[in-house]
Amino acid sequence: MTESVPPSWKPVLDPVLASAEARRLGGFLVAEERDGKTIYPSRGCRLKALELTPLDAVKVVILGQDPYHGPGQAMGLCFAVPEGVKVPPSLVNIYKELETDLGLERPEHGDLSKWARQGVLLLNNTLTVEAGNAGSHAGRGWDAITDACVAAVAAREAPSVFILWGSHAQAKAKRVAGLRNGRHCVIESPHPSPLSAHRGFFGSRPFSRTNAFLEEHGRGAIDWAV
Repeated sequence: MTESVPPSWKPVLDPVLASAEARRLGGFLVAEERDGKTIYPSRGCRLKALELTPLDAVKVVILGQDPYHGPGQAMGLCFAVPEGVKVPPSLVNIYKELETDLGLERPEHGDLSKWARQGVLLLNNTLTVEAGNAGSHAGRGWDAITDACVAAVAAREAPSVFILWGSHAQAKAKRVAGLRNGRHCVIESPHPSPLSAHRGFFGSRPFSRTNAFLEEHGRGAIDWAV
């Protein structure tokens, strides 16, 4: 994988990274780069979600599918793009719901690092993608790594919120034992994509519901202003 695992996540991921599946993933990525293919995000950013949100700080998990595949978009946080990059359609809809839910003004940029630093784990299922080829690294081994991350949060005593937008995130969550044992809050809705947002994402109020749960359980609300 050629990435340095942040210290708080090492006990979770070291056993997974020693597996044959992880070794195949590492070999695949090396071969793709050797063949001259551009991979997003760049090295050093692929575990950004884990770097900005240590395991013991996680309050909320938002699951994405795979990174954006356009130049300059992917930054290692699901749904997010760096400042100066056009806000993608799904994030535009997330911001619309944020405005409706909490009355917050829609941000002009797509960098969600502020959320991550407050304990919102912005984790894609697949952490790399070939430039211009959406979903191209799905099924290559990232699932085992990101499943382990989600399972580690679910196994903690601290009550957390899992925000599952769309069938892909909901299917991933079903693989995690203990996620629905009653300790955690699971918020499900259609994906914020323009293709599905009007089927129940809009009006789902995930941000206020998350904060209500966190405050009720003494974990402190998230400041969702970007």
